[in-house]
Amino acid sequence: MELQHFSHQHPLVFIEEWSNENEKFYCSGCGEMVSGPTFSCVACGFHLHKQCAEAPSEMNHPFHRNHNFNLLKLENANCFACWKPLLDAVHFSPDGGFYLHVKCADLSAEINHLLHPQHPLILQFNSQRLSCSICRKPQDRGLVYSCSSPCEFVLHIECSAIPTLQFVDEPLPCHLCQKTEDSETVHYLCSICKFVLHVGCASLPPTTIEDKPRHEHNFTLLRRELSLNCDACGTLGNFVPYICSTCNHIVHKKCISLPPIIKFSRHYHPILHTYFLEKRGFEKWECRVCHEEVNTEHGSYFCSECNYIVHVNCALEDPLRYYVVDSIETDEAVELSFKNVTATSIKHFSHDHNLTLSEDIVGDKQCDGCLLTTPAYCYYCSQCDFFLHKSCAELPMKKHIWYHHHQRLLRLTSGCIFQCEICSSETSGFAYTCDECEERHCLRCALVLDITKCEGHEHSLSFYRKYEGLCNACGGSTDFVYRCKSCNFNLDNICLILPLRARHKYDEHPYKLTYHDNNYSKSHYCDICEEKRNPNHWFYHCEICDNSAHPDCAFGKYSFIKPGSTCKLEDHPHPLTFVQQVHYYPECLICGNHCLDLALECTIGCSYIVHWECVKPRPFGYWTTIKLLPRDETSKQLIDGT
Repeated sequence: MELQHFSHQHPLVFIEEWSNENEKFYCSGCGEMVSGPTFSCVACGFHLHKQCAEAPSEMNHPFHRNHNFNLLKLENANCFACWKPLLDAVHFSPDGGFYLHVKCADLSAEINHLLHPQHPLILQFNSQRLSCSICRKPQDRGLVYSCSSPCEFVLHIECSAIPTLQFVDEPLPCHLCQKTEDSETVHYLCSICKFVLHVGCASLPPTTIEDKPRHEHNFTLLRRELSLNCDACGTLGNFVPYICSTCNHIVHKKCISLPPIIKFSRHYHPILHTYFLEKRGFEKWECRVCHEEVNTEHGSYFCSECNYIVHVNCALEDPLRYYVVDSIETDEAVELSFKNVTATSIKHFSHDHNLTLSEDIVGDKQCDGCLLTTPAYCYYCSQCDFFLHKSCAELPMKKHIWYHHHQRLLRLTSGCIFQCEICSSETSGFAYTCDECEERHCLRCALVLDITKCEGHEHSLSFYRKYEGLCNACGGSTDFVYRCKSCNFNLDNICLILPLRARHKYDEHPYKLTYHDNNYSKSHYCDICEEKRNPNHWFYHCEICDNSAHPDCAFGKYSFIKPGSTCKLEDHPHPLTFVQQVHYYPECLICGNHCLDLALECTIGCSYIVHWECVKPRPFGYWTTIKLLPRDETSKQLIDGT
């Protein structure tokens, strides 16, 4: 049987059924793959489904009742239903410019769908640009099946024809791609076996996958579900795997393309993906993120230089915390913050004068880097009240901060008052500053590692990013802690960095951080605020005076802004010096209250004094800084009276 169709120059031969399954041909009328009865011109490769070939030459459609549609050949236009390019034969309205594929012209005006049984779905234009309830993708133009009631339930025409779909009422991973989507997404589901396939994964996956940059051999699909550990990520579960028969690796489809080397934010060196690690006796490897055991017979990310190991899923969980690199080599040179002048003298970037190393500093001095008390052995300036711990003076100019979300090195800065992004302390000390987001981290926070030691506990403490519990030092709740799992001992980041000594302006002797109340005081009161304190919490104690204090009371609000630092504010023409008033209490010129706390005073002689709390910028957040005057400039302005 032959047919002479207007859209092709040769007669078309009727073929009842295609026998060659290896070749794929597409209907020139509707664009779908040829199957079933077909009219074909084999020499030209032109094919029409029997339905498309026998479509009427003229028809009327409910979406365009003003004119009849004529079946014509048209190119370079889109179908108004599915908005896909037209092929050789279409229904066409010459007056209205309204085009439809043959298959789209035959769509039912109304359907019932099992995913929305309460209302029928009407074929209509997607005027509200709603996303499809199956594939979750929007369709800007064209027709959709939509509920005319206020359900906002929409199905693409193609998605409405997908059989036996259902909503999954619990988050289950797809057994092919291993990704979990929310419970409102439609999947293929075997409710008895809890076997789930995403709509996109249900179509036949590739039988072989080649990814030479990551693995030298091809991976082949094993068409059955197995319960085992993926050799690439170590995850145990039921999934349809791919196999490398040469290496004997069995992996998830998604794990074929795992990056071989990544730079992970919580480690200084790049870390390498490995399929296994050699066991060292009975040693257990613990993931440095989740702190669960890593099965070294399967995949992980590892730094051989530091013995740093993480689960694959922990390393790749947050795309902002890693990026792919080509090599494990690091070419970042260490830039020092000082230059040697003599064997005991340096020129530091933060100060105008040379600093001298001394072993006999008398009295408690405050380090200008970390704002903690200096020991007798430190660097000092013979011309200014400027001191640096030896360790603070020798810090690198750029440093990797493991907890910061930006990957680049942070820069060591000084000369301003800022609020630390981690502990929220306002400080005049050094900061490690991110050039991308301008967040600043004080030295007390920036120098803490993800595994650290604390004098208040005998074992090392590991950082837990997702942990809900109470801090053993203060009793407060926290979302992340430094934790000793074996002892169930937790510290929040504020208590972890509490200094070992504290000096209060009203006390002659320094307080010592104390971890257990061995009946120091039967009343258990703070001698500064005179409020009751919990004897199970950490506190500061002076053994000479037998005084005890809450940590917040021992330090006060502004212990990390060094008295004597100088700045200029817009409201006053002269330099202002930070002071802690002890001997007399003048009134603040702004609020009228006595200056019992940190204040700014004009030392030129104009009797100007204000609380720091009254004049600091509002809000004083992580992005706000007050520039300090260099010591030389301050001295010059004081002499000149300007």
